[in-house]
Parts: sequence; structure tokens; C-alpha cells
Amino acid sequence: MNNLSKILGERLLTIGDVSGGTGLSRATVSAIYHRKSNNVNLMTLKVICDYLQVPLSELIEYIPNKK
Repeated sequence: MNNLSKILGERLLTIGDVSGGTGLSRATVSAIYHRKSNNVNLMTLKVICDYLQVPLSELIEYIPNKK
């Protein structure tokens, strides 16, 4: 689960702000924001974390599947 939409909402930032500030494509940021991307590159997450100045653990959260 990612918290990108929550973080951007709290900071009043847009997908365009992140795209422009990071150099990532708008489509990439949008896919992460809307949780449509299942396989996000770690370097992409690093770039977003650096831009937002948050640790990776704040951007994404792993919740194990219950057995």
C-alpha cells in the first residue's frame, strides 16, 4: 500500500508538482498515486522519497497477507 495520495493531499501538491520536481513521467507518478502500478522500481520510489523528504517507510507500507 502506498501513501502518495495522502502525502500529496496533506501538502497540497499535485501529480504535476511531483513529476516536474523529480523528472519522473506524469504517467509514472499518476500510476503510483492511483495505485495502478504493482511493480514500482526502487529507484523511482527513492526519487519520490527524496523529493518529498520522507523515508521509504512513510511512502509505502507492507501489510502481509493473512493465512
